[in-house]
Amino acid sequence: IYNKPLNRENLVCFWTRVSTKGFSQTGTKAIAIGHPESSGQNMKLVGIDVSFFILFAFAALWNAGEELLEEFSNIPDYDFSSFNKELKTLAHTDVGSCLVPVLARFKQTIKTSGYVAKDGKAHCISPLLYETGFIPFEVSTDDGLTFPYSGTWLSVHHSKVSDGEKCTLVNETKWQYYGTPNTDGNLTLTWTHQALAATHINIEVWGYQETGDSYSENWLAEWKYLYTLAREIPNTGKFSFIPVPAKGNYSTWDFGILRITPSSYSDGQRQPLANPYPPPWGLANIPSVWSSEHALAWHLGNDFRNDPNAWATAKCIEWDRKEEKLPNFMEEIIDCPCTLAQARADTGRFHTDYGCDIEKGSVCTYHPGAVHCVRAIQASPQYAAGQQCCYDSTGTQILTHDSTGGSTPDRGHDWGSPPFLKPPRIPGFSHWLYDVISFYYCCLWSDNCHLYMKKRPSSDCRTYRPPRAASAFGDPHFLTFDGLNFTFKGQGEYTLVESDLTSLRVQARTQQAQFPNGTGAQVTGLSAVAMQENNSDVIEVRYSQGLNLEVLLNQKVISFSEQSWMDLKGLFLHSTADQKITVMFSSGAGVEIRGSGGFLTLTVLLPEKFMNHTQGLFGVMNGNTEDEYTFKNKTTMSVHASPQQLFEFGANWAVENGTSLFTYDTEFLVNNFFYGEKHNASFLPVFFPYEDPADPLVKEMVLLCDSDPFCRFDVLTTRSLQVGNSTRLSHQKHKLLVENLEPVISCGWLDHPTNGRKNGTNYLLGSTISFICNQGYELTGSKERICQATGTWSGDTPSCVLRTALVRPHLQYCFHCCVLQHKRDVDILERVQRRAMKMIRGLVHLSYEERLRELGTVQPAKEKAGRGVESYQCVQIPEGKVQRRQSQSLFSGAQGQDQRQWAQTETQEVPSEHQESLFYYIKQVILLGCIFGVVGLAVLARLTFLCRKER
Repeated sequence: IYNKPLNRENLVCFWTRVSTKGFSQTGTKAIAIGHPESSGQNMKLVGIDVSFFILFAFAALWNAGEELLEEFSNIPDYDFSSFNKELKTLAHTDVGSCLVPVLARFKQTIKTSGYVAKDGKAHCISPLLYETGFIPFEVSTDDGLTFPYSGTWLSVHHSKVSDGEKCTLVNETKWQYYGTPNTDGNLTLTWTHQALAATHINIEVWGYQETGDSYSENWLAEWKYLYTLAREIPNTGKFSFIPVPAKGNYSTWDFGILRITPSSYSDGQRQPLANPYPPPWGLANIPSVWSSEHALAWHLGNDFRNDPNAWATAKCIEWDRKEEKLPNFMEEIIDCPCTLAQARADTGRFHTDYGCDIEKGSVCTYHPGAVHCVRAIQASPQYAAGQQCCYDSTGTQILTHDSTGGSTPDRGHDWGSPPFLKPPRIPGFSHWLYDVISFYYCCLWSDNCHLYMKKRPSSDCRTYRPPRAASAFGDPHFLTFDGLNFTFKGQGEYTLVESDLTSLRVQARTQQAQFPNGTGAQVTGLSAVAMQENNSDVIEVRYSQGLNLEVLLNQKVISFSEQSWMDLKGLFLHSTADQKITVMFSSGAGVEIRGSGGFLTLTVLLPEKFMNHTQGLFGVMNGNTEDEYTFKNKTTMSVHASPQQLFEFGANWAVENGTSLFTYDTEFLVNNFFYGEKHNASFLPVFFPYEDPADPLVKEMVLLCDSDPFCRFDVLTTRSLQVGNSTRLSHQKHKLLVENLEPVISCGWLDHPTNGRKNGTNYLLGSTISFICNQGYELTGSKERICQATGTWSGDTPSCVLRTALVRPHLQYCFHCCVLQHKRDVDILERVQRRAMKMIRGLVHLSYEERLRELGTVQPAKEKAGRGVESYQCVQIPEGKVQRRQSQSLFSGAQGQDQRQWAQTETQEVPSEHQESLFYYIKQVILLGCIFGVVGLAVLARLTFLCRKER
């Protein structure tokens, strides 16, 4: 619905915004139409049903037919005059208070009614669609008997709807945490009140669910009306309320959306109450403004509010059990790039995650610690799963094993997956149901994130293989996939790369360059690039007359004024504000085109699977430069070929009309490229530009280009420092790209030991991970491990063991060592035992003073006996245990006999004050080192130390 009558400029804008393929009568030929850059500035689009996808409104200026036809009078075979006149007649038909109806049919099956108002505008609201991309539709003016008018409508991901076309949840975090500790009070909703032509509105709550058996034909998606939150409130653009738990079983819906409708419609209504046109006019949506999808914490029941953690824990466990029964999608998703530089360079397979974008401030709500995340562009082949990769400020990948901010793969790809329509391929909503609301259960509303991360672990990069890059820029200069570079200045249309693997074709058109004074230079540059893979849509990027990039989809110009991202057949298309166009094919091949200095700069990225499957000016991608100059007939030319020979090589790769992907929609293109030669053999370029030291331009060139040969070449051949500088920058970008795409060795994630921790989360070549045990534990294994060039970690797996648990194995080791070192001392010990017995018995009949003298005498035999006893203490074998017990028994028996005899016969000779000392000295000499005095863990640890020292 437009807010002002259409004039010529607005009508052109209408064709750009709504039908990029244009309206055409069935059976007529529609060709590309150029649109002014200013289109869209004087038109405003009201958001209706935009959260489901974008508003569809088609309109035409019925009373300006002459001006319209004059605008396109030079366009042949494009007949919409009958469409204009017929609807103009309808607009002036007297039908009383009723509006003149029209019927729109989407994809030949989905019908929705519309009308032509008296101001000459036709209106229709888009139906609910579970897919993205260009949707074909037809229009009928005869009650659906015929649909002679056709066009296309772009359906986009709901997150891409502008803020002005949807209602906004003020402080969305509060909405989604409402009822958890310290989160209460008013909630506020805002919207653009002019979006709805009503004085009073209703606010409804809708829930989303997917029913049926997983991964089966009866697995279906459904948006369901739940209840009306507010009824007949003034349409002021703002509504605040204090949430209360939803009644009945509505509180079991924890993921949904809000809808604002005029209060004249009934609750949950999808078609007007007074629709004068019953089927076949079909189902008509009503004017609506939708919120973004969100977790419905604010309407959950008292069981949630009373104990959010317990409620969420139960939900998390239930989700975990359901996941156990679903197929494992982890095995088929692509591995993550190892570094942030790789992730941003691999534009054919990965694209920025809009929720964590380093270019927009890195607001990474669900990935704390990350500065940038990317998502795999293509969903996995069987289960339509998605991959996500997040990186910290050092460019290192964050893994869920180390942080809750790590990368988490998705059972449902956020952007959906062709053919869409059914779970888990529904754009956005399947992802929310299987991967986002479960994150709330386990991580945000409870402390069970380990369960979520167990089911959504990060993929490391051990199997990631970066793509190969080839570029063309400037005069033009070609840098092949295998690193060879050459200059080819032919004029015509040529094959840059083609592959028999996926029928990929990338073609380039070169045109003669101009000197600054406008005369033609004897060199060329890229002016257009066209590409296709298998039966995908055909994309062409070219310079328009105003040196602005112009993008054509299947030979028709498209605009990025509304959306920078398009889901197309077999590819995704993305445009940036600085005029960089990226085409991402389903195979993972990527093509980047920039406008630079009047020439196009092109980069092609191919995954490893294209090895030995390419040919063209970018050569054979196989790591061997010797066959880079391969002709169509498979013959090769030396890598040291002259510029003239390279000119012949390039000419060999000229395309033919039968295989050309280009659009010829101007007289110049038709005459020079369609009917003209695909390679202009009469155009002879400059092969060796002369560098005159006296030329003032040469001095400036040296300062600008330094040693860059491409920059110097282009300055000399075009006499333009601007062209040379553009070439220099393109060359630098290519070298940086190749550097960023260098393979990186990863040794894989390392866990910390139980009862310990690790320092470091970088697992790439040369990185070091160190390990520390908690207090009371001792580290065994390697204290540090280094990632080696073999892709393996150095050292042994560390573990932390309780220190008391170390004593026994250490003693056993020590005893075993002592047995090996002092085996012969066992015999000595036996002799010591016998001599000790004799010595004890010999002391019995001596007087007290004689005993003291005898014990104080140091003899070599006694020293040897002491050493033998010490050695014997280290023996821990069955025989040793027996011998130790025998020795202790003998010594104890000797002591007992000695004490009894002293008590019976010579007690009077030994003063009572010396008896204790006497026995002490006897024990020190005879029982030296025995385990008799070992009490407690400290003595055992000391014994371990002594044994180690002895070894």
